[in-house]
Amino acid sequence: MTSLGIAYGTAYARTRHWLRAHPLAPDGALAVTVLVCMVIGSFANPHRGQGGPTFSTEPPSALSLLLMAVAAAALVLRRRAPRPVLLCTSAVTVLELVTGDPPAPVVFSAVIALYTVAARTDRPTTWRIGFATMAVLTAVAMIFSTGPWYSQENLAIFAWTGMASAAGDAVRSRRAFIDAIRERAERAERTREEEARRRVAEERLRIARDLHDVVAHHIALVNVQAGVAAHVMDKRPDQAKEALAHVREASRSALNELRATVGLLRQSGDPEAPTEPAPGLAHLEGLLDTFRNAGLPVEYVSDGDVELPAAVDLAAYRIIQEALTNSQKHAGAGARAEVSVVRVGPTVEITVLDDGEGTAEPTQGGGHGLLGMRERVTALGGSLTAGPRYGGGFRTQAILPVKAKGKPRATAEARPATGTGGCRAGETV
Repeated sequence: MTSLGIAYGTAYARTRHWLRAHPLAPDGALAVTVLVCMVIGSFANPHRGQGGPTFSTEPPSALSLLLMAVAAAALVLRRRAPRPVLLCTSAVTVLELVTGDPPAPVVFSAVIALYTVAARTDRPTTWRIGFATMAVLTAVAMIFSTGPWYSQENLAIFAWTGMASAAGDAVRSRRAFIDAIRERAERAERTREEEARRRVAEERLRIARDLHDVVAHHIALVNVQAGVAAHVMDKRPDQAKEALAHVREASRSALNELRATVGLLRQSGDPEAPTEPAPGLAHLEGLLDTFRNAGLPVEYVSDGDVELPAAVDLAAYRIIQEALTNSQKHAGAGARAEVSVVRVGPTVEITVLDDGEGTAEPTQGGGHGLLGMRERVTALGGSLTAGPRYGGGFRTQAILPVKAKGKPRATAEARPATGTGGCRAGETV
């Protein structure tokens, strides 16, 4: 039953779309229907017999058939030119009322044209045009009718034209009402969105002011107390300790207020901020052990403890992690890897080699791992070279300045291993 309803709904939607794309089609079908009704109605005998209205076998005259065809054809354009169509059908109706004996029901086309005009114009215009059409057609019918002026056929013209005007005006009013409701709903939706954006902007401004107040107040206090401690450190250590205690208290208070303020910006599903220190080369052995346990033999060579700035240390760790991940995924079974970290003057060179037989072509949808390494190296002002080795295998080398030339991005740690399934494509940054 549900599938049948869906099928009907789809068919209705397609039909409606087709009718909107071809507006003349329904009007053409209406014109044919009106012509058939007028031809059938022309066989009716207006005089009542003993058993009521009767139908004669005498066909309408050629002129009546021509007038009915012209009036029905004019209805095809009733939506594009409603007033000219009303004028045409009214003129044809008047001609039929004057020449026909008895007249064919051509007035039916004028009634439909009057309804179209009433549905597409304002109320005062509707009543003016409707009254004029009703008066002219009724007067002509009463004057040229072979029967009495108060006959049922003449009064029917008066009634049908009046009802057409009223029905068209009612349809126009309902359409205007629905359009007003739709416009009001759209305006309310826009107003709701604008109000939401305004509240977000106000909340951001308030949070920015709170952050400014917290940082300005507490950092100023820390600065003053630190200066006092430095000034009296040698002569009055007790007072220096007291000043450092104030520094500690002010910094703790600032951290608590910052945490509370920034917490407002977190979403409900966001993870908690990490409390452990950021990884670096000091934790490299643990990282290498994870790859060894996964089946990738890794040898590590270094020229001793290399002290690096925090940003460079973190970037070196992440580059090695990503390069080894690529080796594990693409080098194939039985491959081995080598990692070296060497200090060369003002730079540090990180090299990761493997002797695998993996392809050097990019994998389908890959490449994000190398992009992540490139972004880290570029942010620090270094260079990255990645590509296949001569004789087989893959080589990744990064040269990082010990003192970063550019400001490291605060979001670098937020995506520690972007696309760990990176491609093994040759790339130089």
